Amino acid sequence: MKSLADILSNFEHKIVQGNDTVHVNRIVFNSKEVKPGDLFVAIVGHSTDGHKYIVQAFEAGAEALVCEKIPESIPSGKTVVQVKNAQLALAAMAANYYGHPSETMKVVGITGTNGKTTTATMLYNVFRQLGYPCGLFSTVKVLINDEEMPATHTTPDPVTIQHHMAQMRDAGCEYCFMEVSSHGIEQYRTEYIHFNVGVFTNITQDHLDYHETFANYLNAKKRFFDRLPPDAYAIYNADDRNGHIMMQNCNGKKRSYALKRPADYKARLVRMEMGGMLLEIEGIQFWTLLTGLFNAYNLMAIYATATCFTDDKQELLAVLSKQNSVRGRFERIISEQKRYAIVDYAHTPDAVANVLSTIKEVRTGNEKVIVVIGAGGNRDKTKRPIMAANACKYADTVIFTSDNPRFEKPQDIIDEMKVGIPEHYTGSTFTIEQREEAIKVACGLAQPEDIILIAGKGHETYQEVEGKRHHFDDREIILNYLK
Repeated sequence: MKSLADILSNFEHKIVQGNDTVHVNRIVFNSKEVKPGDLFVAIVGHSTDGHKYIVQAFEAGAEALVCEKIPESIPSGKTVVQVKNAQLALAAMAANYYGHPSETMKVVGITGTNGKTTTATMLYNVFRQLGYPCGLFSTVKVLINDEEMPATHTTPDPVTIQHHMAQMRDAGCEYCFMEVSSHGIEQYRTEYIHFNVGVFTNITQDHLDYHETFANYLNAKKRFFDRLPPDAYAIYNADDRNGHIMMQNCNGKKRSYALKRPADYKARLVRMEMGGMLLEIEGIQFWTLLTGLFNAYNLMAIYATATCFTDDKQELLAVLSKQNSVRGRFERIISEQKRYAIVDYAHTPDAVANVLSTIKEVRTGNEKVIVVIGAGGNRDKTKRPIMAANACKYADTVIFTSDNPRFEKPQDIIDEMKVGIPEHYTGSTFTIEQREEAIKVACGLAQPEDIILIAGKGHETYQEVEGKRHHFDDREIILNYLK
């Protein structure tokens, strides 16, 4: 149990009833999870308001309540605390509850539209291979040294973050690498975390279903850098036109990386093949198993970040050269007949274009490129036709199919995508709603040396339909039909 006084320290609040001498078991913001002795925090969220469930929380045994709006009736003997912003208060209370574990580690936050998972995961892998105990928060999983836990969000809620960080601290972790999503920034999930480094990869259209406008989306990302302390490093992609905007109000020590523009860290892509690329960083050439311009930028972000902590650049490049692709990120599969398949998480217009432009660079020109693509339901609808247009720009055959339809009809999503098919497109298009059947057809169409791109779901091992997740793994399916 923890003292409520300790949990409420160092941020503005008002005790409306009771006192802060009580002790509570846990901090909970979902009324369904409340148990006797817990502290319930009523959050005003994007789709629901926790204030509606205060009665249920008290009935379940909540010992204390933190809220923005005082309920009409409060059970006697219970403590009620009022705050201006319950989301921000939750972040503060979670950090207090677990003893501010981020202050015991070097914490690196990576944000941007594309490249977060690859950059964070490879930073974790690099520092593990350099001999350091590390933690990782990614879209795919949470890692504490070599112990793996499933991830439910790109950036978890503050209680989950602080809980895992406390576990990392107790396990002796010296570094923590974290994907920082725009939702996480907007909802204050990353507040009260001491970041030593912030990394900006790039920004393109995404999540407009939540942020409504690109300006709002950009500003959410920018706030992460606005809040960095002066002793932190701010690493940014100078080739992205919004990189300098991200740094405008940043008080951290700024360091840039680029392949085209002047920057603190410069790289040159010497040669690129399906099996890897020759990259030159600060005058030193090395071969990497990764390929594609987007991966060159990811490696630059990793290199620039790592040099904040190590001066041995030769050892760093040697470790970088050994890195393999992250699951579901340009993950290459080849059949005995030399038919190639690439599984990629590309679910934004820019990501689709990046993956396919890379394929264009490494193909000989004689083989066909077949794309299987869909779009997520209940998400930004404006990107659907753009994704289709980008797929048609580079592919000989495009098969439109279901992704995670959620609460939309798959055919409706496909129809909205197909609006983006260019009038002059001379390739073939198919509509196959069932995703497994679409992958099967793609494998049947492919001849030796042909390249199949399965876009959109990447590492995911499920398909979300009508609120339920059903097992579905693009990688499993493609391996079965490429036999």
